[in-house]
Amino acid sequence: MLAGTGHALVMTSIERVTHDPDWYEPYRISLAIKANGLVFVSGQAGIDEQGRTVGGFEAQARQAFRNLRTVLGGSLDTVVKVTIMVTDMSHLDQIVRLREEYFTPPYPADTLVQVAGLAQSDWLIEIDAIAVDR
Repeated sequence: MLAGTGHALVMTSIERVTHDPDWYEPYRISLAIKANGLVFVSGQAGIDEQGRTVGGFEAQARQAFRNLRTVLGGSLDTVVKVTIMVTDMSHLDQIVRLREEYFTPPYPADTLVQVAGLAQSDWLIEIDAIAVDR
């Protein structure tokens, strides 16, 4: 029971989301996990399907959004929350433009943070998301 609610918490099965190739498999990370009607997508960086980092900030950002879309089955219209991590906040205008390009109203809730570094030293952006499972 959930404290004070009188309602039982019903846990559905947890399902791993994968893709072929699965660029995070070597790191023992799930691309995403489906649970209780939601999809929790691991941070997607600017890497191609072989795990190679692509170009500069714009190329990496576009690849991260494409990876996010791939993990979610080809569409970003069920995304309700994103966290965008960048190593340099001077790219804010590009991020806003790319959000407008890849998402549609109502735009997902967003947290944008500048970090000292990401998992690999050449990564400039990483995006994770929560989406509704359809």
